[in-house]
Amino acid sequence: MTIDQFNFAGHKAFVRVDFNVPLDEHYHITDDTRIRAAIPTLSRIIKDGGSVIIGSHLGRPKGVDVQFSLRHILTHVSELLGVPVQFADDCVSDEAVSMAGRLRAGEVLMLENLRFYAEEEGKPRGLKEDVTAEEKAAAKAAIKEAQALFTRKLASMADCYVNDAFGTAHRAHASTALIAAQFDRDHKMFGYLMEQEVRAVEKVMHQIERPFTAIMGGSKVSSKIEIIENLLGKVDNLILSGGMGYTFAKAAGGTVGKSLVEDDKLDLARDIVRKAKEQGVNLVLSVDAKIADRFDNDAQTRYSDIMTIPDEWEGLDIGPKTMALFRDVILQSKTILWNGPTGVFEMDNFSDGSRAVGEAIAEATAAGAFSLVGGGDSVACVNKFGQAEKMSYVSTGGGALLEAIEGKTLPGIAAIAG
Repeated sequence: MTIDQFNFAGHKAFVRVDFNVPLDEHYHITDDTRIRAAIPTLSRIIKDGGSVIIGSHLGRPKGVDVQFSLRHILTHVSELLGVPVQFADDCVSDEAVSMAGRLRAGEVLMLENLRFYAEEEGKPRGLKEDVTAEEKAAAKAAIKEAQALFTRKLASMADCYVNDAFGTAHRAHASTALIAAQFDRDHKMFGYLMEQEVRAVEKVMHQIERPFTAIMGGSKVSSKIEIIENLLGKVDNLILSGGMGYTFAKAAGGTVGKSLVEDDKLDLARDIVRKAKEQGVNLVLSVDAKIADRFDNDAQTRYSDIMTIPDEWEGLDIGPKTMALFRDVILQSKTILWNGPTGVFEMDNFSDGSRAVGEAIAEATAAGAFSLVGGGDSVACVNKFGQAEKMSYVSTGGGALLEAIEGKTLPGIAAIAG
């Protein structure tokens, strides 16, 4: 069942969204991208004459915590939807269930943070380090039983289920995967955002127009190893940048000063270079860097060959030769995946490389390439530089997108798509 095939008139829909948005110290939303992304799905249900129960998490609370209350975003959600949104102070209390039951056509109820309950994630909380294996097993069994009850309570509020939270699709949580089993195949579906995310991943991983280039940034090669190994069997060009570039430089015999390096992953870096050569993949690494005498936006800077960075200096971004090298590869590409910045882009003095990569991808996209941006801080990059609208698709999922790229089955998707 797809959302366009379902008539929500007279139905109550439990909609799992990802409203895990950043808040400042005054609880003001600093980036509402994820909320805006879910509005088309919510609006469709309201327009049909259905009622909506919104479920989401915010942050990583270890119990009820006011700083992670969804009440902070209630007014903004109401403004974007154009209708008043009621709020339940709990997600599975008798009052929450009663409020859901009283909803009329076109009305909306937002439940309090699902992760205030350990049952949402299905992990016991508060276990001491010195518990026995038997006690740990008993705690896990108890939380699983409680999670089943929690799931049934959530499902009892509605007669159909819509998952529009791609950002949590890689988690087998109560509201993202388990709840789907409470509805038959004709009463569970993806929301518009989820449909778009699934199509984008499918296109970039299985409907490839070549040349296919993946750009992987980030600080550590160890955190991206499964992604890199999966991509080696799919891409024509693999650009590796960011902090991990200095590990590759040192593995090749370079000196990288105080740059971030995983000394215990040098053999792994050499192994990736070898595998890329064996599989005929053009592995593109940084050749120069913008280096600084300290980790500070106002530090002294200069450019250096990445293989000869002075002892007291550290690389914080790629240099102009690397920007030109990456640009040439990107402009020749027909499918592009970007995950992770080239440097410490949060500091303006070290954002030129990430901006240049974004500009090259935007140019290639304008020329007909398909570009998918997501995971890590690459989404923050394109938003900071005003490039998001120039990409084919900007994913709202971080961990979910990365696991999809790794080739893993995402529980939130499998629960509906099978």
